[in-house]
Amino acid sequence: MLKNKIVSITAQLTSILFHPLLIPTLGFLLLFNSGFYFAVLPWNVKKFILIVVFLSTCVLPALTIGLLALNPKFDISMNKNTDRVLPLILSSIYYYLGYQVFQKLPVFSIYSFFLVASILVQIALLLISLRWKISAHSAAIGGLVGIFFGMAFRLHQCSLPILSGLILIAGMVGTSRLILEKHTSSQVYAGFLLGFLIMNMVIYYI
Repeated sequence: MLKNKIVSITAQLTSILFHPLLIPTLGFLLLFNSGFYFAVLPWNVKKFILIVVFLSTCVLPALTIGLLALNPKFDISMNKNTDRVLPLILSSIYYYLGYQVFQKLPVFSIYSFFLVASILVQIALLLISLRWKISAHSAAIGGLVGIFFGMAFRLHQCSLPILSGLILIAGMVGTSRLILEKHTSSQVYAGFLLGFLIMNMVIYYI
């Protein structure tokens, strides 16, 4: 009994620590410490970028979900696939606002591409969620794995510790969603592949 409780708590913590709202900020932190050429930026620029990313991809979407939760008809747990439609629409708008800020900054284009690819993932999740409950957690972490795979092939340089860590985290996230019975295995795998393919192709080909 105690063992099952520990496993459940661990799964819940994993889902919280690697929540889709936190993944973009984590992604930028990893890019800043990746060793790639575009990681060479002054700290004040990195700090400003992180603030923009955190506000547009975490704070604003979280506040929106909180406001939606004031409506008794809205299920904040979003157990039904259709409950995610409005939050995904609004999140895509906030991501786009962050992208517009980046367009005005003299920074490497990879950072703008990151947000563009993230918006595409959001739109894909939105369209699929109209008919089926796909795992947003898996799509988010799958997207990060896809970015670093894409950069490795594009630049012929691999940040192996980061990539290995992300693959391990992806496994933990997928397992946690199954343990908590939030998704089926097919929903978890589909989410990972969706995020991975979209982010990888955007970063590799653009």
